[in-house]
Amino acid sequence: MKRLSFRPSALAWVVAPALAGGLLLSSCNSNPKATEADKTVTVVPKEVTKASDSAAVTATASAQGSTGAVKPTGAKPAWGPNIKPEMQAVIEQFMSFKNKPLPELTAAQARKQPSAADAAMKQMRLSNITPPPMNCDTATKTLAGVKSRIYTPKGGTAPYPVIVYYHGGGWVIATNDTYAASAQALCEKVGAVVVSVEYRKGPEHKFPAAHDDAFAVYQYVVKNAASLKGDPNKVALAGESAGGGLACAVSMMARDRKVALPKYQVLVYPIAGYDLNTPSYQKNTETAPLNKGGMAWFFKNYLRTPADGKDPRINLVAANLKGLPPTTIIAAEYDPLMSEGKTLADKLSAAGVKVNYKLYDGTTHEFFGMAAVVPEAKDAQGVATNDLKGALK
Repeated sequence: MKRLSFRPSALAWVVAPALAGGLLLSSCNSNPKATEADKTVTVVPKEVTKASDSAAVTATASAQGSTGAVKPTGAKPAWGPNIKPEMQAVIEQFMSFKNKPLPELTAAQARKQPSAADAAMKQMRLSNITPPPMNCDTATKTLAGVKSRIYTPKGGTAPYPVIVYYHGGGWVIATNDTYAASAQALCEKVGAVVVSVEYRKGPEHKFPAAHDDAFAVYQYVVKNAASLKGDPNKVALAGESAGGGLACAVSMMARDRKVALPKYQVLVYPIAGYDLNTPSYQKNTETAPLNKGGMAWFFKNYLRTPADGKDPRINLVAANLKGLPPTTIIAAEYDPLMSEGKTLADKLSAAGVKVNYKLYDGTTHEFFGMAAVVPEAKDAQGVATNDLKGALK
């Protein structure tokens, strides 16, 4: 296996907020990274971070304003013969960081490495892509004991629909800053309040800590949406990678614990199983930014024992999926999670759940937040937006 490490955007990266915001929205900006305790890339001066979240975000906004050419400079990687050129360009920047493979690192060390979001931001600079104004306000609040970042539309009229969003990072790395692009995109494009959850992570906090936090915030939002300028009858879930798995698990917990179900869920390349020998795991042993070795490392750091891997909140593909909300699943071709994402879509459909599944050829894990540079990401965001709007109208 090549020495590749994974910095999730679906699985969660520790990346600059600026990148996150601008990359996810087809025309959005990014969010402040310096507001999170475990940041690894300094993009906001200390004096700026003392201001409000919105001020810091505005100071470092980074999205798809004016766009230059995004082109790779070398040959396609051996593992990605059909990779799209813009995706390849971002991967080239990611490889330029020369990150160590996750299996060689502690969690603390891994959190300090540049992420896929950092790579996309670097490509934005190289391509002279400038950001537009930001159209949502942000503030950090503690909800049900869990730090969360609240995105509120600057336009429109309250009460707004609410989307509870869970970032990626394998339940181990990354923060709200890393995935700020996704949260901001959902806020601006859907016209919804987005609650981005900074759940606890392993190995400091093992399973089911992240899942417990994810559900606690969802319950809080359902009961207190009005205090967030939201409509308690129009609540949806969204997440990437580990966050996609959390979103689906929260829907199952809501069903089983007789809590109001979300109106919709968007799962972007979710961690949906514990089988590291699926066809896509076997195929993607050298891919970047995520590969089989990286996923094994995530499981090792978050699960208490291998037995946790069979828990239905982790092994979604073997869970009872009946009665869950309509679902959109977005998948990437060069991703060890592709097989289980398709299996989850098929099993949801078999359980009577309405599913919109879309696989984006030529893309890698983490592409969703890169709309400023990767056309497929812009399209994927459009799919998610349209489905959420339809469910929350």
